[in-house]
Amino acid sequence: MSKYKALKEQAWECNMEIPKLGLAIYTFGNVSAVDRSKGVFAIKPSGVPYDRLKPREMVVVDLEGKVVEGSLRPSSDTNTHAVLYRSFSDIGGIVHTHSTYAVAWAQAIRPIPIFGTTHADHLVEAVPCTEVMDDEMIKGDYEEQTGQQILDAFKKRSYKEVEMVLVACHGPFTWGATPGKAVYNSAVLEELAKMAYLTLTINPKAPELKKTLIDKHYQRKHGKNSYYGQK
Repeated sequence: MSKYKALKEQAWECNMEIPKLGLAIYTFGNVSAVDRSKGVFAIKPSGVPYDRLKPREMVVVDLEGKVVEGSLRPSSDTNTHAVLYRSFSDIGGIVHTHSTYAVAWAQAIRPIPIFGTTHADHLVEAVPCTEVMDDEMIKGDYEEQTGQQILDAFKKRSYKEVEMVLVACHGPFTWGATPGKAVYNSAVLEELAKMAYLTLTINPKAPELKKTLIDKHYQRKHGKNSYYGQK
């Protein structure tokens, strides 16, 4: 029996949530789950449809992206996940999808503005979008450079407070303390992207949410004296 059985099952279960939540079709997207104590993460194999995916087929790689266990090729985005795990030491899972509205904002190379309190319930700023990758980076280690683009977008912001990003011309990546939280953040990001798009469709001059409302909604859910939910 594989010593990574539990990790593979955790990663598989979270991958199976992606199509259920309408965040991917066919083989699009991937979820990974990390085991920091063993220095490895499990990730979806490349090009395998979700409805045929088995827990045992999840590929285990080390934090440099080298295969440790598995007969299938890991996701083509593996090196991006590896960069983020090496740099964001407190995250436990990563999700990459091609969900429609988040991808639309990424293709437009625009951060998602904070128009309403649903957005403010989750973060206090726009969902960031990376810079467009230059030709030299594209021709190099593309997936590694994708990770570096994300790190560059977080030089002046906290990955713990903003657990999502748009990679310009590509799509969304999210993360969280657990793989399940990373999946949750992907679903939230897609909703925020859709709401922002519809807001601008209805009113192209819609103002961004004022700071007092942003702070109120974020703090009542995440602040020291939060009172959202049950104790």
